[in-house]
Amino acid sequence: MSNADLVIVGTGHGGAQAAIALRQNGFAGSILMLGRDREPPYERPPLSKEYLAGDKPFERMLIRPEAFWADKGVLLRLGCAVTRVDPAAKELTIAGGETVTYGTLIWAAGGDPRRLSCPGADLGGIHAVRDKADVDRIKGELEAGAKEVVVIGGGYIGLEAAAALTKLGCKVTLLESLGRVLSRVAGEDLSRFYEDEHRHHGVDVRLCAEVARIEGDGDRVTGVTLASGETLECDMLVVGIGIVPAVGPLIAAGAAGANGVEVDAFCRTSLPDVYAIGDCAAHANSYAGGAVLRLESVQNATDMATCAAKAICGNPQPYSALPWFWSNQYDLRLQTVGLSLGHDATVLRGDPAERRFSVVYLKEGRVIALDCVNRTKDYAQGRRLVEDRVAIPPGQLLDAGTELKAML
Repeated sequence: MSNADLVIVGTGHGGAQAAIALRQNGFAGSILMLGRDREPPYERPPLSKEYLAGDKPFERMLIRPEAFWADKGVLLRLGCAVTRVDPAAKELTIAGGETVTYGTLIWAAGGDPRRLSCPGADLGGIHAVRDKADVDRIKGELEAGAKEVVVIGGGYIGLEAAAALTKLGCKVTLLESLGRVLSRVAGEDLSRFYEDEHRHHGVDVRLCAEVARIEGDGDRVTGVTLASGETLECDMLVVGIGIVPAVGPLIAAGAAGANGVEVDAFCRTSLPDVYAIGDCAAHANSYAGGAVLRLESVQNATDMATCAAKAICGNPQPYSALPWFWSNQYDLRLQTVGLSLGHDATVLRGDPAERRFSVVYLKEGRVIALDCVNRTKDYAQGRRLVEDRVAIPPGQLLDAGTELKAML
């Protein structure tokens, strides 16, 4: 049995920032980080972008140099999974039976890739993009000669993977079960723009495409059969259809939650001295009208980590961070600020044909979010419009020649 004053489960952005913020806020006790990943804390967004494409070596993805953690008195235990939480005894069980006791627990375990459930889903050559090991397997198969790839899922992970694989010379088909890509997170203007861009780069984008089964030769994938009966040949399959929050041990221990574990304004779960942050934490977000939701972003993970650390160190400040996201595909830089959930109007600033434009989302006349493609100035100035819930006439927003800061 081992013990620590504070245990962090998860070594992604949230877990790493929690350890950093605890020390910055004066926490002097022992800190133990437990991670399923076998690598020290590293950035996850480049996995489906620069790392897959070969543009960024892993060493440049480390959140801090490996020696940093020991210097700060943070003990890393890698390659281990927590299977049980006993909140009464303040004890964790690790796969294999070892137990760890804690004084305070921060759960930053993120999520697991959602898997296909159709026949053939267990064949070799089917990959997720969640950690370095996932992408290393993809790169290994590409080096072994895989060239025809089907990507399932038209969200950001699927689109980014399609762009990177296309750059590497693969023939890529992208399947989206709904009527447009990015349908859960963006308006139609942005969806149609990215569909056109991917097709222009040679990606075969299929919409309303339902997968019936995965074909194989007994061991490996050889194709995908659609509900229409058509079979698409491939020698690799990349699946990006979301994540399942990794909160099973917390829920089994009695923590409130369903789609993730529920936390209050200070990232506290319903279990004593147990906090949860990042992708797996469901919280009431003021930028979504108070709706309880999970946000899967680096911003959310790091800001929640800081919120939890301050609360633990006796300086509680409610979580109220402005959400932001980004995506790199080809030479396109998409920057998003705010949450477009529940918008009732959109304004298109600029011309998508010029590959430089913004979509402004309004609700009851007030700006709630922006998607900015190669328009960094709109993104930077639009943050204030979202923070202040500024009401601006759509006709005024439409003028792409007028800077947003002039509308405050």
